[in-house]
Amino acid sequence: MIFDSHTHLNAEQFNDDIPETIARAKELGVTEMAVVGFDTPTIEKSLQLSKTYDDIYSIIGWHPTEAGSYTKEIEEKLQQQLTLPKVVALGEIGLDYYWMEDPKEVQAKVFRRQIAIAKEMNLPISIHMRDAIEDTYQILKEEDVRDIGGIMHSYSGDWEWAQRFLDLGMHISFSGVVTFKKAADVQDVATHVPLDKLLVETDAPYLAPVPYRGKRNEPGYTRYVVEKIADLRQLPFETIAEQTRENAHRLFRIEQ
Repeated sequence: MIFDSHTHLNAEQFNDDIPETIARAKELGVTEMAVVGFDTPTIEKSLQLSKTYDDIYSIIGWHPTEAGSYTKEIEEKLQQQLTLPKVVALGEIGLDYYWMEDPKEVQAKVFRRQIAIAKEMNLPISIHMRDAIEDTYQILKEEDVRDIGGIMHSYSGDWEWAQRFLDLGMHISFSGVVTFKKAADVQDVATHVPLDKLLVETDAPYLAPVPYRGKRNEPGYTRYVVEKIADLRQLPFETIAEQTRENAHRLFRIEQ
């Protein structure tokens, strides 16, 4: 019933219990997920998982904290991998000014290059944006991403900025942050995003929602994100679960 649109089941934190984690997710109603790979090892693991499990899909790309290692060879391999049947988006890509592993100019160049590839291949994009909201918006606007669309993953900005990203054709995705007591801006956005542009995720193993905050996050915990948004919008749980799943299927072009 629930689609986790962004998870890292390929992270080393899940090395010992992937089948059990998937089983627990299904018990909580999380039946589908997109596993995001962002460098060579995690991309390979994502592709392996989507090949092994019917209800797992791959999102692959080169993370902004890895921008300095992006090469022509990596790009050529990525282009090949993006043609695989269960790869549904290019990501996570974007800008990260918190860690600043590479200069802004390097991050922007790699970001723009991957947007160009996504447009060539007609794939949506999944956006990582940390302490870089203005520059991220400017690049998405300049590169005109409306035709491919995509996801503002684990959105943490305010409603004013959300409207700007929506105007660019992007979806807004909410992680466990929406359940945090002090996340007033995120909760406000969750009440206003048009239902057909709303997505849910875990970003597991990070950002576990209440009541598991501070522990290892799991794809199954997308359920608590859905519950919180349903509560904020005063809508039935099933409405949010079904709508976000439908939105993911439409964006990723997964047959219903």
